[in-house]
Amino acid sequence: MIWKTRITKLTGTKYPLIMAAFARHGIIEFAAAYSNAGGLGITTALTYELKDFKNALKKMRDLTDKPFGVNITVNEEGDKETYLKYLEVAINAGVNIFTTSAYQAIFLGKRIHEAGCYWFPKCPLMKHAISVEKAGADAITLMGMESAGNKNPFQHTTLVNLTMGKRLLKVPLIAAGGIGDARGFLGALAMGADAVCLGTAILTTEESPISRERKEERINTDIFTEDYHQSLYHRRFGGTRVPSPSIGFQNEIIPLRNMIENIVQEAELILKSWGFDKDEYSTLSL
Repeated sequence: MIWKTRITKLTGTKYPLIMAAFARHGIIEFAAAYSNAGGLGITTALTYELKDFKNALKKMRDLTDKPFGVNITVNEEGDKETYLKYLEVAINAGVNIFTTSAYQAIFLGKRIHEAGCYWFPKCPLMKHAISVEKAGADAITLMGMESAGNKNPFQHTTLVNLTMGKRLLKVPLIAAGGIGDARGFLGALAMGADAVCLGTAILTTEESPISRERKEERINTDIFTEDYHQSLYHRRFGGTRVPSPSIGFQNEIIPLRNMIENIVQEAELILKSWGFDKDEYSTLSL
């Protein structure tokens, strides 16, 4: 089945699937595997020293001939000039899709657009999303409260973010938070997303750089305990110490390509069971 959304149209990917940013785990080998599997692999710039970043991107080109992007995670205490230097290296290397996360990154978005590239910021709150849309974002990742990583106590659920975002925003939306199987993937598209961002769900794949012990520990996470719930939904600024609930869909360490194909193929079977009989699934007219 051919998948067409505003995100696949922008990125040129086979599937409407975007890789999350993983700080030090966002290495090019992991991102290349994601791109080769049909999604948009994302390598995290600050995983590398600035002096090594150019060579890393060159190696990325050797690992995949598919579309990929670069993430720049901005911290409040960070140096804007350093972030811009990483951005320039990527622009000069021919990268044309950039995601940004954490603190305000409008200054990066401006330079990204000056270079004729696409900017996909990540937002936990609707007011942030409205702000970056006004600043020219080409697509926005909406993080539901089910997301792992840094949290905002005023986040809504993925469901609310998407359904309200579809009403309030005009740019393509990327769903993030708790999605790790075919029904979550299809549900996000039905709620208004143009793509799904996979984070926790892929950290247990073979290509993920975390240790096998940590992968097995994550797979064995019981997402229905009180301790897990309180750790994830702690309702304060700061990170979590548990993976997102999407880990509940993972029960073995498998290749990343297999995971993505499993999600897409099961989604296609679900669509057929609902009576969908076309060879193309498109949200372009919605």
